[in-house]
Parts: sequence; structure tokens; C-alpha cells
Amino acid sequence: MSKKQDAFYFENFIACAEYSCQAAYLLKQILTDFNPQDMEARREEIHAIEHAADERKHQLTDRLAKAFITPIEREDMVELSHRIDDITDKIEEVFIRVYINQVTSIRPEALAMLDIVTRCCEEVCVLLKEFADFRRSKKLKDCIIHINSMEEEADAIFISSMRNLHDKQADVFHVIAWREIFEFLEKCADACEHVADSVESVVMKNS
Repeated sequence: MSKKQDAFYFENFIACAEYSCQAAYLLKQILTDFNPQDMEARREEIHAIEHAADERKHQLTDRLAKAFITPIEREDMVELSHRIDDITDKIEEVFIRVYINQVTSIRPEALAMLDIVTRCCEEVCVLLKEFADFRRSKKLKDCIIHINSMEEEADAIFISSMRNLHDKQADVFHVIAWREIFEFLEKCADACEHVADSVESVVMKNS
């Protein structure tokens, strides 16, 4: 990191990514030990994480608005901040879809996808820690490749899950509910990949 004052921005990226991990861990706990009666209270828990992530994102945009010089282009930092925040938003959306569709039990494919999403979030945290010193990092490229690979893994489970859902489930309301849940789980993995793509783009522009 070339300037001490630049640390704020990179630390903010990491902190926001850690909120994504918190949301993923909480969602995994909720769906693994699923109790429909707990959903109302759990909704407040996961929303509190999303709200805290938003607050950290706003701190970055407020600092950017006043900054004269920034370590990378403002537009790139705003985009990356938005991409990171989008992960937490999408994780909360998975919960909301389970909640509003009044799901009574969790399909095993959803847990498999969520396991990948959780690992993607963890790798995004590693990536952003490397990003703070991207000009010298030897691990950053591997992180990006790993996230891309996990997103492809999530896509494969998504496709097989959707096919299985439509092939073996006669209840149309069950199909509609789980289509939405699977779609948002897939969007979580996509959101992680979008962060990796944004980081890669910034590195290319500043190398």
C-alpha cells in the first residue's frame, strides 16, 4: 500500500466482504438447522448484517466524496464497493425467498449450493486482503481463478437442481418457490464472481 491514508479504502472493502461471510454463515446455520417457527426472529438477524454492510459502504462513498486523491479511480472503487455489497444483499434475498414462500423443509441441493456460496465469500475476503497490495501480490490471480471455478460449480448444481425440481415435483407452488430460491443462490455465486472480475479489471488498469 503506497500511502497510509489509502488503507481506509482497502480495509473498508475487506470489512464489507466479511459481512458477506457473516450473512452466509448465518444463512447456512438457519437452513441446516431449519425451523420455520424461527424465521421471523432470524429475519431481523440477517437484516442487521445487511444494514451494517450498507453502513460501511456509505462510509466509503462519503470519504470518496471529500477525497482529493484516491489510490485507484473513484469509479472503480464505487463499482467494487457496490459489487461487494451486492453479495450480502443476494444472501439476504435467499432468506427472504425462503421466508415469503413459507418453505417448510430445505432441499439438500440448496445446502450444497449454499456451501459453495459460503466458500466463495471466504475466498472473496482472501482476494480483497491480497488486493490491498495488488502490485506485489503473488496470490491474487489464484484467488480470482478459484472464485471463477466455484461459480462454475454452483452453476452446475443449479442446472441439475432445476431439472430435478421440474422432473420430479408435481406441486406447482413448490416448484415456483424453489425456482426462486435456487435462482437467488446462483446469483450469490455470480455476485462473488463479479467482485473477482472487478478486482481483475482494476489490476489490469493499474499495472
